[in-house]
Amino acid sequence: MGLGAIDLNLLVALEALLEEKNVTHAGVRLSTSQSAMSGSLARLRRHFNDELLVRVGREYELTPLAERLLPVVQASLYKAEEALTLTRRFDPQRSRQRFSLVMSDYVMTVLVEPLLRVMAQEAPGVRIDFHPIVDGQLETETHLRCHDLMLVPLGYQLPGVSEAVMHDRFVCLVDPGNPRLVDGRLTLRDLAEMPHAACSIGKSQTPADRQLETLGITARVQVTTPGFSVLPLVVTGTDLVALVPERLARRYESFAACAVVPTPFPDVPLIEAMYWHNNRHADPAHRWLRETVRRVGASLDEPLPRQITAADASHGEHAFPELTVAS
Repeated sequence: MGLGAIDLNLLVALEALLEEKNVTHAGVRLSTSQSAMSGSLARLRRHFNDELLVRVGREYELTPLAERLLPVVQASLYKAEEALTLTRRFDPQRSRQRFSLVMSDYVMTVLVEPLLRVMAQEAPGVRIDFHPIVDGQLETETHLRCHDLMLVPLGYQLPGVSEAVMHDRFVCLVDPGNPRLVDGRLTLRDLAEMPHAACSIGKSQTPADRQLETLGITARVQVTTPGFSVLPLVVTGTDLVALVPERLARRYESFAACAVVPTPFPDVPLIEAMYWHNNRHADPAHRWLRETVRRVGASLDEPLPRQITAADASHGEHAFPELTVAS
């Protein structure tokens, strides 16, 4: 069946129905009556010969086909909207363009607020859709085609183009009452013997994890989380230790009641980069987006004072004059 035989407005209804998983909510989102949305769902069910939404208890869930359809429909509507709004010039003050950014919870915590402030001033009509990183996204080119930017640590072997955006370093997070915390510090032996809470995104290790391996320390990971932002809450009130980026740790330390502690080894850098597909490189709107993200990252990227020196790092019997930092 060709596109001319289908009402393409059904794709808009399909996206709303699959994202909301609720006919009423989808109708409110599209300013459409419930009966009209029910009619659209019926037509879509006939077209795909699939229920798409099935009731489970008091809620609706997506069928396996609907699960496969959702990212395809989202990407298709995004590209259609991009095609209809694409011009040879880009005026951020007048644009109604929609951008899609994929980033870790750490970047969302640190970068999104200042980015939105800049957007509100320079491009009040521009829409930004933020998406979290999920397993598999860092091992494939597919998501670079579907999204405008992916912001992940520099070093992932993603295709396309990349540019560093902001820098950070790792620190230790522990409960303030942890008995191993002496004079506001932990030792290498502490990190070797303490249970760890760790972030797990994709198959790659964090730079801090690689540094521990370089030191011959195998972290005894007791808890894993899908992102960094929950780790301060996991550590609070426990004997766990977590290695997290300092900018995130500082935002959470007051209400999470956790202590931010220097690592007992030289600073381990974390460099966040933006990645994009080659086919967007010359687009004026995309150039503006990259420049805006670059400026916001630079505004956050004031040098952090060194948290510990090689001389200071000799704490108790744990000296490490030949320590190297994994890149």
